[in-house]
Amino acid sequence: MQMTSPRHLVLVHGAWHGAWCFGALQAELDRRGIASLAIDLPGHGASPLPLTDFYGDAQCVADVLVSLHARGVDDVVLVGHSYGGAVISQAASSSPTVSHLVYLAAFAPESGQSVMSQLMGMPRHDTALGGAMVVIDDANTTINPALAQEAFYGCCDSGVIAASIARLSPQPMVTMTQEVTGSPRDSISSTYVLCSQDQAVHPEHQKIMSQLCENVVTLDTDHSPFVSMVKETADILERIANS
Repeated sequence: MQMTSPRHLVLVHGAWHGAWCFGALQAELDRRGIASLAIDLPGHGASPLPLTDFYGDAQCVADVLVSLHARGVDDVVLVGHSYGGAVISQAASSSPTVSHLVYLAAFAPESGQSVMSQLMGMPRHDTALGGAMVVIDDANTTINPALAQEAFYGCCDSGVIAASIARLSPQPMVTMTQEVTGSPRDSISSTYVLCSQDQAVHPEHQKIMSQLCENVVTLDTDHSPFVSMVKETADILERIANS
């Protein structure tokens, strides 16, 4: 009997972050034999490219999917964290190789919505992230290091917090206002991972957005389950990869 290989995971980070945020999760997935690839969106992490807009971010992911297809990887689980949920929605709309979408404490805009318009369409719930954002020029925001822990890493250990805060980078404001132009969840199965102690994307907002997905899993943690609950997050992704 021929064994079926797990599906390949492609991990897309959220605003101000980079592929670096998935390091611990990828190490755990490696131990389980689950292949994963974390992408640096333009201008983030180790990317040598300049910062771009929402459509440029989505094109970056689409280009990676094309490259994987050229290597014979045609059954991809696309995982988006936070703002990355909007990015994977846009990228998957033009890719035939994505077989499942995972929204990890993420925005899940529908066609015609942006991150900001989806947020404004829900009842107001304040978060620590609102106070942590700093406008640094006419086009970009960053995060106040003194407030980053509460916003992103409330359940993480001190070493992880310090290292993560040091890696945060600017995020273009336009990425939050440009609209998704497709509805991939109409034809691609999806899972929402809701983080009940999140202080960046409010859990009440996550509950609303999770209803747009086929499956919902809840983790009792902060906005960064890939470091605060590594094994539990890997459990979820392993089940999906092997399904």
